[in-house]
Amino acid sequence: MTSTYSALQAQLAALTTEAFRPELAEIDRLPTAEIAALMNGEDSAVPVAVGARLPQIAAAIDATAARMARGGRLVYAGAGTAGRLGVLDASECPPTFNTDPAQVVGLIAGGPPAMVRAVEGAEDSRELAATDLTALGLTGLDTVVGVSASGRTPYAVGAVEHARRTGALTIGLSCNEGSELADAAEHGIEIVTGPELLTGSTRLKAGTAQKLVLNMISTITMIRLGKTYGNLMVDVRASNEKLQARSRRIVSLATGAPDGRIEGALAAADGEVKTAILMILADIDARAAGRRLTDSGGHLRAALNADDTS
Repeated sequence: MTSTYSALQAQLAALTTEAFRPELAEIDRLPTAEIAALMNGEDSAVPVAVGARLPQIAAAIDATAARMARGGRLVYAGAGTAGRLGVLDASECPPTFNTDPAQVVGLIAGGPPAMVRAVEGAEDSRELAATDLTALGLTGLDTVVGVSASGRTPYAVGAVEHARRTGALTIGLSCNEGSELADAAEHGIEIVTGPELLTGSTRLKAGTAQKLVLNMISTITMIRLGKTYGNLMVDVRASNEKLQARSRRIVSLATGAPDGRIEGALAAADGEVKTAILMILADIDARAAGRRLTDSGGHLRAALNADDTS
């Protein structure tokens, strides 16, 4: 056991995200305003680090969107903070883009209980990752994104390895160069954010970097799938008063139509923003708008350029 811990300590010592910063050894003695300024300065470097990997991020997104357009799913897999970030991004997709909850999935080592407390040994199991993905019925149309700040977390690496054997598309997102995770995946994305303000707390810069990249993966993929019209979220589902007001505003911005016509279109479209916009801009009824959207695979811009021949 001692030799195992020694080997793990050696691995962690070699990681940029785990490096100790002696110049911050007395940070706890600084005034709160100075610590806040230090953190803010550290965080400002994160978008730059992400920007350095935009070509790799874009390639991974295009490959993901191509598979999802054919019915595939997007699956995030990670442990600890990385797993929670994946679950968060997945959980935002249904209310934001009106996706089926099964279309974008977040897996965290140890399952739902691990969202609020550590589940002993879960992140160290490649086999658990394979079991979790098997339970999803993973196919070659799916995309699996392994997320790990260190790039060595067994659960994330195991998820990517299993997914690749299944024929699924694989992406490895980490915050260290030359990571095992990136090497295991078809698309390796390594956002090098450097040592943390607090040694070992990779929920800081590394966590921010992962959140930014996951935002890009899900958001741009949804744009490619026709979930937006320009920069308007036209697949929003009005499930509460705020979203109902947002739906009306989106239809107004897209069409410039008067309030009465917007209300009528939304009522006829059963609240579907995309359908209401098409009805107004193409001057067609809800049934014809629905046909056009179906024929265009849900892409509003393509539906607007189509002719209703029925």
